[in-house]
Amino acid sequence: MTGQVRGVQLARLLGQWHALPGRRRSPDYAALAGAVRGLLADGRLPLGVRLPAERELAEALRISRTTVTAAYRHLRETGHLASRRGAGSWTMLPGNHRVASTGLWTPLDDRDMIDLGAAAPAAPPQLLDAARAAAEDLPRYLGGAGYHPTGIIELREAVAAGYTARGLPTSADQIMVTSGTQHALDLVLRLALAPGGSVLVESPTYPNALAALAGRRARITTHGLAVDADGWDSDLLLGSLRQTRPKLAYLIPEFQNPTGHLMPAALRERVVAAAHAVGTDLVVDESFVDLPLDGTELPPPVAVYDRHSRVISIGGMSKPYWGGLRIGWVRAAAPQVQRLAAVRVGVDMASPVLDQLVAVHLLAHADAIVTDRRVTLAAQRDALLDALAQRLPDWRVTVPRGGVTLWAELDGPVSSALARAAEEVGVRLAPGPRFGLDGTLERFLRLPFTLPAADLVEAVGRIAAVRYDLDRTGRQRWRETAVIA
Repeated sequence: MTGQVRGVQLARLLGQWHALPGRRRSPDYAALAGAVRGLLADGRLPLGVRLPAERELAEALRISRTTVTAAYRHLRETGHLASRRGAGSWTMLPGNHRVASTGLWTPLDDRDMIDLGAAAPAAPPQLLDAARAAAEDLPRYLGGAGYHPTGIIELREAVAAGYTARGLPTSADQIMVTSGTQHALDLVLRLALAPGGSVLVESPTYPNALAALAGRRARITTHGLAVDADGWDSDLLLGSLRQTRPKLAYLIPEFQNPTGHLMPAALRERVVAAAHAVGTDLVVDESFVDLPLDGTELPPPVAVYDRHSRVISIGGMSKPYWGGLRIGWVRAAAPQVQRLAAVRVGVDMASPVLDQLVAVHLLAHADAIVTDRRVTLAAQRDALLDALAQRLPDWRVTVPRGGVTLWAELDGPVSSALARAAEEVGVRLAPGPRFGLDGTLERFLRLPFTLPAADLVEAVGRIAAVRYDLDRTGRQRWRETAVIA
């Protein structure tokens, strides 16, 4: 969404905007202004976008224009809206906000916030030793310019060896190192998708992937995922490919973000065959492939079934190792890698050599590091599940077999309202609509289990308290004030 948002669009994004704790004690305009601030804070409403005229929004929400006028005035006073007579009003944020680790806007004074918006763990203890070893290796590279568009050879060989060990023979020529998985996706889109091209994605899916697609002005279609079982309806997914014939399809088959689903091997093979038949390239995000839990056995990589260079795999170090180490990669056919490198030179030249050397040393000890990570994540997941069962028993959660997130089905369409309320008690949440299009998924919430168990239990307690407040305040039916003559 860029440029301008229409009244019906904003109304759809706002959803149950009046479902806030203490609604009976706050005026209508304050609730509406708070809902708009919430959309700005979680990224669903971009900065610099023009809001609908007051009358248009009033008609879309079926409330009085006076309420919208007061809400806009309140947003201007808080620094969230800039207006110019005759030109309209644009979204902005006050100067005391910053970009948080999740990419969302947050106040500067939120140091004590329990952040459940980010689905990434802290660094492993082995990182310091890897950094020291990398610094000792660095002199070998200081005699050159330091630009390696496809990555240093040691890292490309290490990543290729990882794919080969998973049953997918891979050479270093098929690997390009990037500055994180998101950067890998951006480069693939730059190469393979013209502006306005069609893309099929899962619903729900990774919000930053949707943002990358929006940046390419892609025409996005979705196919839904179930909250239980295997997640993918094979007939729906394959039918969507055949009917829409998209240029690209973006999939997360290993512990899908946010649902945690694992795509079965038989469906992987059928998806590749269907994609080849309709001329669709598959972009397969393997961010969580290193994190199976409870001894879950992984199916073969999707690219195992590729015979026509239709599958481009992307992955990185953020989830199994550390998000601060901005190392990702693309696995594709060698000619595609060279074309990607040519595109990359016009963007950022190359990834930092020192970071790549750190990654080489971490991957050399991957067995120990990732094993410890899995044990910790499994314990934290179980602690979160127990807390939810005790404090929020009406929520429906399927136990994921890997990854770092739970996808909870709530007991009502209150995800956005709950996120706004939780922020007031020191918990940051990523509401369900962030993972879909046009304000859907209000009955869902993503809950990562990457924080210590004590923090997760405390967060659930606070969430349960504000969820109770939402029920206690009730929900109003909105109607226009009657005219008495």
